[in-house]
Amino acid sequence: MNQPQDWSQVVASADESSITHRVPEALLHLRTALAAGAPWQRAILEAMGRWTMPEETFDGRKYRYLLQGEAFDWLLLAERLCADVDGAVSMEEKEKLLFDGQIPDSVDEDQFRDYLGPSKYRAYMNFRYGVDLEEALQLATEEEVRKRHMSRSYPDTEELTEEAYNRLYGKPRTELLKTFQKETKKDRRRSLSLSDIKEFTYWLHKRRINLWDPARVASDTRKAIRRLEHLQQSRNGHLPVH
Repeated sequence: MNQPQDWSQVVASADESSITHRVPEALLHLRTALAAGAPWQRAILEAMGRWTMPEETFDGRKYRYLLQGEAFDWLLLAERLCADVDGAVSMEEKEKLLFDGQIPDSVDEDQFRDYLGPSKYRAYMNFRYGVDLEEALQLATEEEVRKRHMSRSYPDTEELTEEAYNRLYGKPRTELLKTFQKETKKDRRRSLSLSDIKEFTYWLHKRRINLWDPARVASDTRKAIRRLEHLQQSRNGHLPVH
């Protein structure tokens, strides 16, 4: 297996022209590997290991693969790579990868790490904990708030979302969002994109880690894992191993 590119070095030191120059190399490898009969799962992951562009605009759509220089949205890159070789991966297999959000069954965790390389794998784990699990924690906390609220015969209201965020991050969601947009210099007049929402979630994750003591952070992490596992069980009947 060829050594994957070290993304952290690329992001830190490469200029835009050198990054752009390397992108076709990853796509060429993907097409060549598939044409040679390589399993699509391996070809996709090897292409990821060679990918060096943190974000790009393709067919009028902006793809942001690296959030805040730390969290790797690997499924977004998988979607981009599958689009480049349309038809080479069956619709059923592609949907299982993109919608279930699981490492392919034919690839174990060690192989996955080797394909991505150390830098991207660390960024993948940042996304796993900072976005996937953080979303599950937000859901679990909001469910707790709503359950307690409804048990007292109070009407349901969207303000309960604000209460859940206040419980997790010390401030209501609307206030946190304004702070996030100010810190990241995002235009508040523009609607948030899906990548913006993921980046906001990752920003909240880092805030929560710094806000609470380690015991509470660990407890919240366990709660998030349980909620995410429950979601995955109800969706497909089996759990990924992480």
